[in-house]
Amino acid sequence: MDESVVIRTRGITKVYTMGTNQVHALRGIDVDILKGEMVAIMGASGSGKSTLMNIVGGLDYPTAGTYELDGIEVSALSKNKLADVRNQKIGFVFQGFNLLARTTAVENVELPLLYDRLGRVRNPREAAVRALTRVGLGDRVDHLPNELSGGQQQRVAIARALVTEPAMLLADEPTGNLDSVTTVEVMTLFQELNDSGITILLVTHEHDVASYAGRVIELRDGRVIRDEYQERVSARDDLERILAERRMDEMEEVQS
Repeated sequence: MDESVVIRTRGITKVYTMGTNQVHALRGIDVDILKGEMVAIMGASGSGKSTLMNIVGGLDYPTAGTYELDGIEVSALSKNKLADVRNQKIGFVFQGFNLLARTTAVENVELPLLYDRLGRVRNPREAAVRALTRVGLGDRVDHLPNELSGGQQQRVAIARALVTEPAMLLADEPTGNLDSVTTVEVMTLFQELNDSGITILLVTHEHDVASYAGRVIELRDGRVIRDEYQERVSARDDLERILAERRMDEMEEVQS
């Protein structure tokens, strides 16, 4: 396998049996994702994108085909081995943050390390603090989720995904619960992480969000119908523009 390839799928199909009916969620997916890419996965409801992400994330097995993650043939692993690979290689970021309400930011970020059976990190708290600092929350480590804004909570979730130093971040609609400004702030962070060399796979139904990725893969009826590289939009430039417009509006309100 080419060392520059993080994800390789060949002939991936997924068939769900519902009573006497069979639903073909994926119909032969061939995709290579290279190290350092930021890829948006798009598609309408029922297109197969959630099924593909579950397989790529090691949360489900394909019915047929092969899937390699960072050189490891994932589709042939046992459940325990798959769990180990998932914990080592993939950082997950979800739409709903999935933070424990009565647990501090640093304790939330430590959680994946508690399930690392290989014990690769000797000091989980130090690693968690580093991850929070990396996402700009070094001064919020002891805050509870309800003491943080929505954008800050998502940053905690991103830090939790980063703490195991995975080969890839898998973000499933990570801006779905955020307002427009916070969305651009989070996408600025994703672009910064991507610029540092982290591979990011981003599921979104929003074209504005997909514009921040350097590649778009679109699914329809379980097949890839578009796989294109694009010149990504700078989230930081968008953020600076939006904030400048807000300042102008505030000044006009004061003057009036």
